Amino acid sequence: MADTERCWLVERSYTDRDLVVVVYATPDGERMRRKELAASMLERTTVTAAIEVEPDDLEPVTNPETRERYAMEAERVREAHDPDAPV
Repeated sequence: MADTERCWLVERSYTDRDLVVVVYATPDGERMRRKELAASMLERTTVTAAIEVEPDDLEPVTNPETRERYAMEAERVREAHDPDAPV
C-alpha cells in the first residue's frame, strides 16, 4: 500500500448548487484533491487544515499561477494551524 501524502487546505468556495468546494494541495502546490460537500453536511463534517491523501487520488495542478498560489496558501495554513485543527 502506498504512503499517503499530507495536503493542506488552500481553497474554499461555494457553488450555485448549494455545495461547498474545498481544495487541498501538496505543500509544493503541484497536486491537489478537490472535495464537494453539501452545505448541510458541514454541520456534521469538520473541515480540517490538512488531510492525508493517497497519491493516486491527487490530480496535477496544471496552471502555473494556481500552483504558485496553492503553494503559498499551503505554507500559510501549515504555519498557522495544526493539521487536525478545524478551519
